[in-house]
Amino acid sequence: MNEQTDKGVAVGGGAAGDDRRKQVLAVVSPHVGGRSAGAGLASLFPGDAQVTVVETADEDPRALREAQVLVTALAPVTAGQLAAARQLELVQCASHGFDYVDVGAARARGIPVCTIGSSGAEAQNVAEQTFALMLALAKQLVPAHLALAEADWALPRLQGSLTELSGKTLGIVGLGQIGQQVARRAAAFDMTVVYAGRRRVSPETEERLGGARHLPLDELLRTADYVTLHTPLTDETHRLLDARRLALLRPTAYVINTARGALIDQDALADALERGTLAGAGIDVFDPEPPTPALRLLRAPNVVLSPHVAGVTRETVVRIALAAVENVTAFLSGEPPRDVVNA
Repeated sequence: MNEQTDKGVAVGGGAAGDDRRKQVLAVVSPHVGGRSAGAGLASLFPGDAQVTVVETADEDPRALREAQVLVTALAPVTAGQLAAARQLELVQCASHGFDYVDVGAARARGIPVCTIGSSGAEAQNVAEQTFALMLALAKQLVPAHLALAEADWALPRLQGSLTELSGKTLGIVGLGQIGQQVARRAAAFDMTVVYAGRRRVSPETEERLGGARHLPLDELLRTADYVTLHTPLTDETHRLLDARRLALLRPTAYVINTARGALIDQDALADALERGTLAGAGIDVFDPEPPTPALRLLRAPNVVLSPHVAGVTRETVVRIALAAVENVTAFLSGEPPRDVVNA
């Protein structure tokens, strides 16, 4: 049964506000599907959950006030919205990232914020998208396609810039679930893998990933032919690749970002591409999203762009939704939540 509340759509077997049911607020941003995607997410919850689907957390004030759990799919959750959620016990992000939630405000209230990090739900496709961007840059697929579509046989012009991935060094910033999937694929392409991160993985894991070597970030940037970002966006990683660090890269190097747009100073990246001090970039994420027409990266030379598609294949969306619902359901049954980022 679906029931219209103040503004959102309630999905479940009882009326909104029925205290015999667990009150769940599912907030799905319009740019990732909005209410239609939220209805699919809500349908996965068991019958003892009353799920209200909205596109902004404060769209339905009553549902926010009564929610015990808030599930967000890339929709902002602010300190003010958390304060209005008087019954809130858990915030579940339907993603690996959590930068769109005011984690500090949740911590102050004693409300855990969880991701789906340990599920690996997005890892396969993010790794595939990373290589799609790398291959598109190495093989100049976008300019080749555009030229041929205009009846321009561009081979003589492009031949000098075509390269191979084999034998190149791939620098992975963040060797978690996704970074390790990328490293596995790099080994299949006969690439050398170096990585940077807060912690070094075990020697056994390094060996399993083709002999990956841990390096300080600045050394990695000086070493790598391709640099790919797979680290969460936090205060410490905001604009991790700024003008200073981008200047450490070789002029023949490429930057790939399928994590979060704000990990890179986008103007500094555009500067490097326009000056020719960087060979190219493959970008799937932006700050903000969707990007404004004024974003210089949209017109920078030798870029391959995609609209945050790295985590949204048909298969990935199902895995993400199932992982989020599973964690919420376990929590409401009395089990400790997984992947808490503000413990």
